[in-house]
Amino acid sequence: MKSTYIEACGSPWPSLDYESWKDTLKTIHMWTQIVGKIRLVSMPWQNHSWHATLYITARGLTTGSIPYQHGIFEVEFDFENHQLIISSTFEQNVTMDLYPRTVADFYEELFQKLDRIGIKVNIYAAPNEVEESIPFTQNVRDKSYDKKKVVDFWQVAVSIHNVFWKFRSDFIGKCSPVHFFWGAFDIAVTRFSGRKAPLHPGEAPNMSKEVMQEAYSQEVSSGGFWPGGDNFPQPVFYSYCYPTPEAFGKQKILPEEAFWSDEMGEFFLPYDVVRKAGNPEEMLLSFLQTTYEAAANTGNWDRENLERKR
Repeated sequence: MKSTYIEACGSPWPSLDYESWKDTLKTIHMWTQIVGKIRLVSMPWQNHSWHATLYITARGLTTGSIPYQHGIFEVEFDFENHQLIISSTFEQNVTMDLYPRTVADFYEELFQKLDRIGIKVNIYAAPNEVEESIPFTQNVRDKSYDKKKVVDFWQVAVSIHNVFWKFRSDFIGKCSPVHFFWGAFDIAVTRFSGRKAPLHPGEAPNMSKEVMQEAYSQEVSSGGFWPGGDNFPQPVFYSYCYPTPEAFGKQKILPEEAFWSDEMGEFFLPYDVVRKAGNPEEMLLSFLQTTYEAAANTGNWDRENLERKR
């Protein structure tokens, strides 16, 4: 039985035109940074900043289980019911409504509610990986929340989540979960060759060089999705590797609509191409698989011992 949402929009891959929801995107980007930073400072460290990421759920995005003095707490964006839900051991759930409100207002109410149930957290209260880093308590500019566009994004994220996990299953070497990275607001899954990588230059807006260098301390092939930004106003799937062999960008990949960017050093596939395909899942899998093969073959990965035998 199809969900009411899919019956209404006709597809699990709805339109996600950047210009139509960029103000909402910028607002929830800052909201997810606040929640992500709560997880970052509360979790034990994990390699490549895996302790900081959020995860896609049946309703939105979650921190997953976070340890604290009274047990476990979790913060979840419920994009179906437009609430932020704080659940914790031995406490009733605490909720916040999601509606057009400033980042400063969101930040203040969230920390008031956390404090009320005994969760004491201090975060670096300004965004990372964005060009303009306005402190959260001072950000009264970003205050949009279009419910329909948020639901569209959530539905896209669910569809991507399922394809990425299917792609991940064929790799038996070290591989990340399917993460939502709140720094750049992207969804990604990363495979590792098992070898150390040369020192990364560590370049990213408002991000320490040390964090970037640890994130890329091992050889990787990474695929992901990004909903777009002012300098590149369209949603895209991407794939890159580090280090990047000279021949990587010259490899033949699928589908034909995918392309290599010399400027970015990555392969891209526009989301709209996938959305409009006869079989979006198979097209996206072909992009992920062929770009991984381009990385593994040009980087001399030990594919015999890293891939599941069928």
